[in-house]
Amino acid sequence: MYTKLVPKISEFFGISVYMYWFDVQKHQSPHFHARYSGKEAVYDLGGRPIEGSLGLRADRLIQEWASERQADLQSAWTLAFTGKELPWIHPLL
Repeated sequence: MYTKLVPKISEFFGISVYMYWFDVQKHQSPHFHARYSGKEAVYDLGGRPIEGSLGLRADRLIQEWASERQADLQSAWTLAFTGKELPWIHPLL
């Protein structure tokens, strides 16, 4: 049973970061989704865009955040892949 209805795992500088449970149909590799200013994009766990872009500034912030949170993102992906509760990952400061 899921305790979080919305799989938001972090938020910083107006960027919301999500990781969905069992999300392997469209994107086979580990990844997360981000939303900013009405746009949505998908990034690998290193913060590199897989699909879409949130703009140069937001993409750079996401890459910096992902780089600093590699272990946390990998752990969250493992939990998401198995349908378990996702942890909150500290935002970019």
